[in-house]
Amino acid sequence: MNVIRFISRRYLFSRKHVSLISILTGISITGLTIGTALLIIILSVFNGFYDVIRGFLLSFDPDIRIELHEATRMAYSDDLINKISDHPEVLKVTPYIDGKAMLAFRDDRNEVVVVRGVERASHIRISELENSITTGVFDLSVQNGRPGLVISESLGNRYDIRPGDEVAILSATGMRRALTQFSVPRVSRFQVRGGYSIQQIMDGDMVYVDLQAAQRLFNMQNEVSGYELKLTDTDRAERVKGDLEQLLGPEYKISTWYDLQKPMYDVMEMEKWGSYIILMLIILVAVMNIVGSLTMIVIQKKKDIGVLISMGMTRKKIRRIFQNQGLIIGLIGCGIGGALGLIISYAQMEFSLVKLSSAFIIDAYPILINPWDVAIILGGSMILCLAAATYPAYRAASIDPADAVRNE
Repeated sequence: MNVIRFISRRYLFSRKHVSLISILTGISITGLTIGTALLIIILSVFNGFYDVIRGFLLSFDPDIRIELHEATRMAYSDDLINKISDHPEVLKVTPYIDGKAMLAFRDDRNEVVVVRGVERASHIRISELENSITTGVFDLSVQNGRPGLVISESLGNRYDIRPGDEVAILSATGMRRALTQFSVPRVSRFQVRGGYSIQQIMDGDMVYVDLQAAQRLFNMQNEVSGYELKLTDTDRAERVKGDLEQLLGPEYKISTWYDLQKPMYDVMEMEKWGSYIILMLIILVAVMNIVGSLTMIVIQKKKDIGVLISMGMTRKKIRRIFQNQGLIIGLIGCGIGGALGLIISYAQMEFSLVKLSSAFIIDAYPILINPWDVAIILGGSMILCLAAATYPAYRAASIDPADAVRNE
């Protein structure tokens, strides 16, 4: 029998009667249980929202985007594409063109949109776009002398535009040249082939055209805005970014999916860990109860401690008795709280118990359990419990046995 564990349990949980000390111990365990469970649930909810938002943003954003630091356009280069494609983590490389333009409809109506020029055969998000088509088809080819164009469903509904309608696009570059050179602005005409519907987090309408049509529209002969990459694993983007920076040189600006929406991702991370710090205060309150209850045990058991020391028990073992009590309280509270938090989280994942407003993009609170988060929560709680037992343990070890027995 381990004497230290036996004495620790007997001091914490008296079989004879319920005392103030046992009540304080119960309060400590309850507070620790509630705090641990809440932390697991809330951090899992934050992880779930982060994953949902990232999924929606990655419907548009690539794993990695390559541009020039000092220019908004670069030469289309097969050699550069082949060099990037040689990286083992890169699945696909596709050029793109981005630019703002004026979209003009019948009855003199117009709207400023973002025009995205892509190669349909190599576009990294082509499957998502094809699956999101609600009207018509995703066709950007030239038919009857008119290149194809695909618009968002919201834009089509707002202006009653349907597949088969024709629209005119005037680029910002074309308008600037018309003003500075006093010439008639060049207008490109497109035929609407389809409408897509993808849940968007960011405001703004994007229309898709063929890469060559975008080059003519923005006067970019054999030039592109940059290249987008699809990787074997999106979560390895930061490591691949470092490899490409060494491979391509400092003139290229390489951005991961996180860099492209960094302010939003940073805010979500700050909210998550801010909530962690705030909720740890609940556990801190429970820990203060541990200090109080163990200190009262030291006062109550002063004679027993003096007898144990006089019988030959070392002061180190006396400290371990009270440190072990903090460990027991931590194991019980963290164990029950951790199990409760995981059970509730899994129940929400499977059965969607708590619903969201029907106006939101998902119907229930999302949950994503991160094992590292659970480990941080349980580890942090256990450290606080052990720290709380430090003062009572050293106070017990400093008791003089003669004084303890004499005073009794």
